Amino acid sequence: MIKRFFDVIFSLFALLLFSWVILISWLLAVIDTHTNGIFIQERIGQFGTAFKIYKLRTIQVLPSSEGVPISKIGKVLRSYKLDELPQLFNVLKGEMSVVGPRPDVPGYYDLLEGENRKILELKPGLTSLASLKYSNEEYLLEKHATPAIYNDSVIFPDKVQLNLEYYYHRSFWVDITIILKTIWFTFKKKDFGQ
Repeated sequence: MIKRFFDVIFSLFALLLFSWVILISWLLAVIDTHTNGIFIQERIGQFGTAFKIYKLRTIQVLPSSEGVPISKIGKVLRSYKLDELPQLFNVLKGEMSVVGPRPDVPGYYDLLEGENRKILELKPGLTSLASLKYSNEEYLLEKHATPAIYNDSVIFPDKVQLNLEYYYHRSFWVDITIILKTIWFTFKKKDFGQ
């Protein structure tokens, strides 16, 4: 109950505070991707129930002349996680929480077995221990010749363990710590080449 109350207050406050950022980012996404600027995708939520997640579109429908699908502005939106801000509406709707395992597409969390399925008891979140550790996930995957295999054999299993750790140790203060770390991670200068 306390977590849900915090989620509602946090998301309402964040939407009020960053409404102008969301609006400007959305307009830039519309212009840059030549779409309505909104990306909606099915993700796996609490208890394995599917829901529609909202994001700002960062990938052009038609590939650019260089063959790079992510738009220039999209890279900036992703870098500062601005494309994730519409998920505050998912939090308000009760489909997500501020802190919890990042929701994945079907074929991952919904296929977990045994103790690992405890993760599905949690609402997916805007941020988590796993998303902090793998804040440079795209860069890590780009380094491998077979990114899908590397994700399925290394990254995803590690995310499961981190999310299971959160399941057993979650508390209000753990959530606050993760939120503060997320803010720091988002705005610090990153050099993925090191």
